[in-house]
Amino acid sequence: MSRQGMPAGLGVLFRWLEAVFNLRGMRAFYRLPRYFRDWAVFSRTSRMPARFIDSYPCLADATTKTPFDSHYFFQAAWLTRKLMQHRTAKHVDVGSDVNAIGVISAFIDTVFIDYRPLDILLKGLENRQGDLLHLEFREGTIDSLSCLHVIEHVGLGRYGDPIDPDGAAKAAAELSRVLAPRGSLYLSVPVGRERACFNAHRVFDPASVTGMFAGLRLQDCAFVDDAGRYLENVAPEAMAGCDYGCGMFHFVKGG
Repeated sequence: MSRQGMPAGLGVLFRWLEAVFNLRGMRAFYRLPRYFRDWAVFSRTSRMPARFIDSYPCLADATTKTPFDSHYFFQAAWLTRKLMQHRTAKHVDVGSDVNAIGVISAFIDTVFIDYRPLDILLKGLENRQGDLLHLEFREGTIDSLSCLHVIEHVGLGRYGDPIDPDGAAKAAAELSRVLAPRGSLYLSVPVGRERACFNAHRVFDPASVTGMFAGLRLQDCAFVDDAGRYLENVAPEAMAGCDYGCGMFHFVKGG
């Protein structure tokens, strides 16, 4: 049963459990007295009913700054600016964050490919089911290609894919295969102390990333460090000292 179809009593129970029984909720549990005080004030002064059965406690959102995931925010900003600078007739993305892809499709026709297809209709966005290890495109046919925070997952089974310790390297080879001569590949991965955090993701030494794409020319790099700071035009070596950063690599095929 979906949340939308739940009886009201079950719905409010799930909302309260979600609000309290997670790390952010537990850290914000001290705000519960204020929640009830604010609710009482609102209920006394509002013409709109605010019944307990409709309550939806958000205890952790009263922050002094807007929280965000620095990896996903900056990689989306990086890719969007790159595509605005190097606009092509069509862009292909494999498995990246769907929110970024939805925005990009507003100004460039985009094909989005994922192991778990995106089931939506949106002008400018074509959705296809596909396997990063076996892309349907012919060799050397994609001029503009992105794959952000994806290849580190391939072969770990997290998304229902088969276990394959060489999955990331095979994904890199497949991305390189379909990229057209002088085409651009925009890639991001976790960088830092090299390790596999099974079954969430891998973290790569920057040299391993450039090694997997040795057949391509590295155009430039950007980087989100452990403190969440965004740095542009950095050398891959500058990423090596972090624990869990986000490396963004613009590769070009030949030329």
